[in-house]
Amino acid sequence: MTTHFIEAEIDLRQTPLTVKEVEATLKQQGEPLRWAITEVDKDKQTAHVEAIVTKE
Repeated sequence: MTTHFIEAEIDLRQTPLTVKEVEATLKQQGEPLRWAITEVDKDKQTAHVEAIVTKE
């Protein structure tokens, strides 16, 4: 098992910004250990998330 730093961008027009939605987005890359919303762009309606995930 290895850990990786990843960044994700969530389109707020298509996906509500909930804990479940953020974790579902991150699980596409591995199992999230911790994550943080680091930026919200009101003009583009996006949220930037940084996370540490584990992969087999």
